[in-house]
Amino acid sequence: MAKKRRTLSPDEPLRHPDHKRPITRRDFLAQGFLTGLGLVTAPTIFSLFANPRAAYAALAPDLESLKSGCGIATQGAGKIPFICFDLAGGANIAGSNVLVGRQGGQLDFLTTAGYNKLGLPGDMIPPVANPVTGTNDFINQDLGLAFHSDSAFLRGILEKAGSRAANINGAVIPARSDNDTGNNPHNPMYGIHAAGADGSLLTLIGSRNSDSGGNSLAPPSMIKPDARPTKVDRPSDVTGLVDTGQLIGVLDQSDAVAVMESIQRISAMKLGKVDTRLSNDADIKDLVSCGYVKAADLADRFGNPSALNPALDPEIVGPTGIFTQAEFDGDGEFRKTASVMKMVINGFAGAGTISMGGYDYHTGDRAAGEVRDLRAGRCMGACLEYAARVGVPLMLYVFSDGSVASNGTIDDSVDGRGKGVWTGDNSSTAASFFLVYDPKGRPQLFTGDNLPPEQHQQIGYFRPDASVETASSPAANNVNLLVETVILNYMALHGEQGNFGALFPGHGLGNAALMDSLTAFNPIVNGTI
Repeated sequence: MAKKRRTLSPDEPLRHPDHKRPITRRDFLAQGFLTGLGLVTAPTIFSLFANPRAAYAALAPDLESLKSGCGIATQGAGKIPFICFDLAGGANIAGSNVLVGRQGGQLDFLTTAGYNKLGLPGDMIPPVANPVTGTNDFINQDLGLAFHSDSAFLRGILEKAGSRAANINGAVIPARSDNDTGNNPHNPMYGIHAAGADGSLLTLIGSRNSDSGGNSLAPPSMIKPDARPTKVDRPSDVTGLVDTGQLIGVLDQSDAVAVMESIQRISAMKLGKVDTRLSNDADIKDLVSCGYVKAADLADRFGNPSALNPALDPEIVGPTGIFTQAEFDGDGEFRKTASVMKMVINGFAGAGTISMGGYDYHTGDRAAGEVRDLRAGRCMGACLEYAARVGVPLMLYVFSDGSVASNGTIDDSVDGRGKGVWTGDNSSTAASFFLVYDPKGRPQLFTGDNLPPEQHQQIGYFRPDASVETASSPAANNVNLLVETVILNYMALHGEQGNFGALFPGHGLGNAALMDSLTAFNPIVNGTI
């Protein structure tokens, strides 16, 4: 008798006899031996003063008028919040989660054998109609972007953000990348920052203590050392970012802010009577004055610990929160997601990476991957739901290093759901996708060229046998250009795609007409939110 296979828990490590033993942190993360935790690094209060870019509350009118001159600008630099999910190890994205098709778009169907390679048996492929109803049971377009109706990503997203579906749309990008490596330059956050994204406390954050903030690398040409992501993967990382000093505690928050405001006024009055006899006298006095203004502003915004702590945000945790208290307490991936989304969606950071391990799940069954994909979907849905509750747009990007394929064997277990088991890595079946939430309504597919809308929802295409057509787009066989394509689409949401060439003069996306063909959506904001 065949021994019944035990379904692995979503936190259980994956051991593959055909893989080398894990050596690096990336190896351990991909196979689920690590959950992305690392050394906590937080800037000092003085480094925060050097570059604040947002203000939530109003100071006294005389200090409020000084804020713009001191570099305290609008929340999140006024750009759309950006969060990316880095699924380490080679997750399935195409077919069993987001539908992919041939040149005509997502619903230009592949062959049955092609879908079989993507883990879908013949009775679950998108072209199959239910003989009773005469309708298709396996295509779900609730989010605009077409998913397989039994996609674990989709089930998780709808569980957390189903009521926001009418305000969401997305696009899929068929694109190869190497399997089982962190060396793919997948991470777009530095480019997103170059396009204008910034935060009031930090520029970029990531759940790993790496140059990219995630498992995969960032394109070397885009890296800016002064914008290196700060590691945030738990509430204590967030609350440790700001120290407003001992004055708050001795006094309540409003009294402490009033004291700091008074100190600024006294300092400004005394500075006005001093001649430093230096050529940059005015600059020195402005620098000192702004330091006091920024200190008062910092206490005004963050003197209350609940301003930053995701665990104390009732929209995130609790009876009316996105996560129940039990979910939040019991799952580190939920706490990680909550911490990053709290920072980015509120404008405290311009962009963030959530790296999730254990996606090298070709374990000879389907259940291990389904359970992990479902949890990732819940985390994606949590970000979309939180953006809706805060009332701001969000661009959510999902990628993985490589992908997996099936040989057609079926896993009929409860968690396997009658789908094909994942039997090995296969970079040719890889894809990335992004979702966009807009509080004003569903983002509309790009109308600035003569291509049909469905060819903007799928940027590039697959061959009938379910392998990426490498000539279908610049992104299809070049991860650097995949990153550029994602950044182009971020800029297009602001109506700023015309500035792409100036910001990235050595880009490989071709002329304006080709870049239009790589653009998914019309603008949803006019430059800033």
